[in-house]
Amino acid sequence: MKISLLVSIALGSAFSASAQDAQTIADNAAKAAYYQGNDGRAIVSMKITDKQGRERQREFVILRRDAGQDLEDQQFYVYFRQPADVADTAFLVRKRPLANDDRWLYLPALDLVRRIAASDERTSFVGSHFFYEDVSGRSPQEDRHELLEETEHYYVLKSVPKQADAVEFSYFKSWIHKDSSIAVKSEYYDDNDSAYRTYEALKVETINGHPTVTHSKMTDLIRSGSTTLSYARVEYDAGLAENIFSERYLRNPPTEFLEF
Repeated sequence: MKISLLVSIALGSAFSASAQDAQTIADNAAKAAYYQGNDGRAIVSMKITDKQGRERQREFVILRRDAGQDLEDQQFYVYFRQPADVADTAFLVRKRPLANDDRWLYLPALDLVRRIAASDERTSFVGSHFFYEDVSGRSPQEDRHELLEETEHYYVLKSVPKQADAVEFSYFKSWIHKDSSIAVKSEYYDDNDSAYRTYEALKVETINGHPTVTHSKMTDLIRSGSTTLSYARVEYDAGLAENIFSERYLRNPPTEFLEF
């Protein structure tokens, strides 16, 4: 399948190799997407478009801190700045690749902190076409990976969930750029081998030496509609304090790290 994406990728990443097993390729893609630098932050603009073409805009800041090396534990904090109906909403994740993640959502209108169950990880993130799990990433250890194809620039993987009853998809395919290990496209398939959901990395830039997705899109092929994410002011190794990734900061946002 020819990939016609507007992706500008800087070559020469450390992950280029012609003969890698499928698990290694999947691990490297997860590292490139979620583990670059010791921590990171960015301002994210979200545009949600429904099947009638109507649009809603959201803006949030995302903070990420690694608690270990490579594919080990991580912490994520998402704080919504606008529009008014979602402003001050906060989302906290403690990611454990070898166990269920812990996720909390703070709803300011109700002054309520709600625990997000593991069964809800693959549901809509604040009304968008991205899922909660998409924000912090799916562990490559949760799937069995098969190398379907190798082209000049891409590895094409098929990933089948080890716990089929925990997810809504039968499998997904990923097109992973060889030189950067960035997954530039993913397609999710149902039990009838029909694609129903597609992720695309529309733009990749090199920031502080790290290939970084700065514009992405998730499309619902069944109900129509899509959500795009645009990243600005991306920063790695920002020196984020560990204590801000706690439930206390859901109600009291760490403003010194959110304003930049």
